[in-house]
Amino acid sequence: MAVKYQDYYEVLGVARDASAKDIKGAYRKLARQWHPDLHSGKKKEEAEENFKQINEAYEVLSNEEKRSKYDRLGKNWRNGDSFTPPPDWGDGSFYYTTSDFNSGDLGGFSDFFASLFGSGRQGAAGPDRNSSSSRPMRGQDIESDLEVTLEEAYHGSTRSISISSSRVCSECQGRGIIHRGFCSRCGGTGSVPERKNLEVKIPSGVSEGSIIRLKNQGGEGYGGGSRGDLHLKVRFSPHPVFTVKGHDLESEITLRPDQAVIGDKISAAAIDGSVSVNIPPGSYSGRKMRLKGKGMPKKGGGRGDHYLLIKIDLPKDLTEDEKELYASLMALRRK
Repeated sequence: MAVKYQDYYEVLGVARDASAKDIKGAYRKLARQWHPDLHSGKKKEEAEENFKQINEAYEVLSNEEKRSKYDRLGKNWRNGDSFTPPPDWGDGSFYYTTSDFNSGDLGGFSDFFASLFGSGRQGAAGPDRNSSSSRPMRGQDIESDLEVTLEEAYHGSTRSISISSSRVCSECQGRGIIHRGFCSRCGGTGSVPERKNLEVKIPSGVSEGSIIRLKNQGGEGYGGGSRGDLHLKVRFSPHPVFTVKGHDLESEITLRPDQAVIGDKISAAAIDGSVSVNIPPGSYSGRKMRLKGKGMPKKGGGRGDHYLLIKIDLPKDLTEDEKELYASLMALRRK
């Protein structure tokens, strides 16, 4: 009897040449998204059906022998087409029955699965779908952003953070199944989420976009394997005064017209405190003044530069005498 063809690669959203790691990663992501316990009402029914398809796809593609047999269909089959397995495919050498997984909380396999791998022999013990979990497997690395202030990046700091991680499911010990049914606690993923607090050392001179690696603070390993690492990508929070360009800093200074014309000595803000700046006569709006070695620290030593962008503006509280002087200047310019 013909059944509807199912594209397991399409179900998991992976290419036909996807690695075992890619398949496992796609399965875990989808399993968390469509776990029935996370939905209610009509959406729960949709989730249950999707979850069943996801688990069935993973059951085939995560098993090297099953995947090889499934791939014999070729890549030209279209999802939904009727399919009748060739007579030389045997009668279920994998020893799985549709009822094997019906005992779990999340449903059994489709007729398409049964047509490929047969109804099996009742009572025969099939291979362990998670036999690889008995071998030590390193946990997944976790990536996250870490927002720091310029002051923290300049001086260095220690920050307390809270991150989302995962640990091996205590119900199924990371296997994803219990008594031939998918583990209802972890949804067949073998891991459950957890949050933990960490102390992170921010080194002086850290640059935006750099990675701070925390060893063994990622996902928990399987079968006695080590934990993965936590990779924190540094992001600078916006600063009210300074703009960062690589290791250089920029800020604005506002001069009165008389200071720009005659020159002056003023105080300007820098990342390590205020500095005294000599304004040369004839300065104009838009000019940049360089403060050498007053920028952010560089890896290996030294610092970038600090550039002061000049703006010229009138004071808002001019006296009558000052207004008369400006009027006299205007009159001189008109002669």
